[in-house]
Amino acid sequence: MGQRAVVIGAGITGTLVAHALATRGWTVTVLEAQHVGAGSSSRTAAGIRQQFSTPETVMGMRYAVDQYRNFPERVGGAEVPIVQNGYLFLLATQEAVAAAQARARMQQACGLADVEYLDVGELVTRFPWVARHAVLGATWCPSDGFLHPATVYNEAAAAAQRLGVELVQRAPVTGVERSGATIDALLTPRGRFVADVVIDATNAWSPRLARLLGATELPIAPLKRYLWFAERAGSMGGEALAAMPLVIAPGGAYCRPESGASMLMGWAHEALPEPDFDYEDQDRIEPGFSHRSGAESVAYETWATLAEVVPQLEEFAGITSTTAGFYATTPDHNPFLGYDPEVKNLIRLVGFSGHGAMFGPFTALIGASLADAGRNMTHVSALGRDISIDAFRIGRELRHGELLVI
Repeated sequence: MGQRAVVIGAGITGTLVAHALATRGWTVTVLEAQHVGAGSSSRTAAGIRQQFSTPETVMGMRYAVDQYRNFPERVGGAEVPIVQNGYLFLLATQEAVAAAQARARMQQACGLADVEYLDVGELVTRFPWVARHAVLGATWCPSDGFLHPATVYNEAAAAAQRLGVELVQRAPVTGVERSGATIDALLTPRGRFVADVVIDATNAWSPRLARLLGATELPIAPLKRYLWFAERAGSMGGEALAAMPLVIAPGGAYCRPESGASMLMGWAHEALPEPDFDYEDQDRIEPGFSHRSGAESVAYETWATLAEVVPQLEEFAGITSTTAGFYATTPDHNPFLGYDPEVKNLIRLVGFSGHGAMFGPFTALIGASLADAGRNMTHVSALGRDISIDAFRIGRELRHGELLVI
């Protein structure tokens, strides 16, 4: 305790880890290349769910939901950053139904008591806006939902600074001083920063930082992802829209309310990695994905696909905007959380595959626990039980990963 940690990156992961370390007595500096929230944290769909196929993630996300629900008391600020409208996974084949029922049983065994399978009759009774002919059933968890990400990283940064954390913005890491396998100091245009422990919280930027630090090359692919926003109109009222859960269509397209007047929509697509992207590239919209590209664009394909299961979406006035950002995707869609094999005082908290915002509090718990221990660990303690973190270990086999990916 009382050692000096340098956290690289001031998104949701970096600010929450810095706060967690400061509460444990660490002297902490956060280095941010641009400004707080400049990366993927400000460009996320911000969903938070406990419905995963990896048991460790189910338990970790239960912890994260609890932390976000009590965020003002645990971290700071006046606003609770989680909106618990639930997640509704719609199912269209018998195979999908069987797999979802098995997942729900596993999730319940992990303590997620409110997740349930709904047959089509129960589904349309509870959610009458779902098209009965398009689905066979669904899994539903009312304690899932979505986040206000700017609240998380801004309030976490402010709370960390109140605890004495030094936040240095416009300070990209440009060099490193090492003694063998140990980092002694990081070099930036804003100065030299000595560290006993360095924490990589750069996610999609991690591969290039690893090269700079002489760290292990992890299989992380920066992939472009898009979000579209549709303006409400027609028979769905503002209160009904605002109360909707995050809905995932059978093919993976998803939507959730941004407000009572706007619906956020997204759909993962095949994309080539962009390892050399810059900050400006985060907001670059390829023509085939822009809502301004017309009815043949992926934007309108996503809208049409969602309207097949939620017909009232057909009545919406149109798509008003397109935004973009990068996922840091791993082959098994699980993050890497642990000490780097080649740099002994470097902790990697990266590769969240689109789940970084929801992982935030669980990642902070793991990162601070690793720093305190000074070594890799097999478990962390949360919710009154030991939670294995082996599924997130650096060097794991990548054949058996998270199956529930959107």
